[in-house]
Amino acid sequence: MSSHVKVMAILSAREGKAAELRALLEGLITPSRAESGNLRYDLWIDQNDPARFVLDELYVDAKANDAHRATPHFQHYLSRVGDLADRVAVALTPLLVA
Repeated sequence: MSSHVKVMAILSAREGKAAELRALLEGLITPSRAESGNLRYDLWIDQNDPARFVLDELYVDAKANDAHRATPHFQHYLSRVGDLADRVAVALTPLLVA
């Protein structure tokens, strides 16, 4: 079984904050993808709600996910996201993954 860790985060922008949230999220893409333990870091937008975004992340293991959370770019994101969005994030362990 794989030791990969998948993180899914759904972020709904607060009123009038969608553009600012999008910019914050887009700023995470390049540095997050450059992390040695990152396998995937994708940003999605809801087809029916342009103020709702989904981050789809995949790490080689829990240590890599922890390392991501300690980076300056993630810490910057954490310092700002609460003012911009409501969010739900889950860290997932593979169960039956192809």
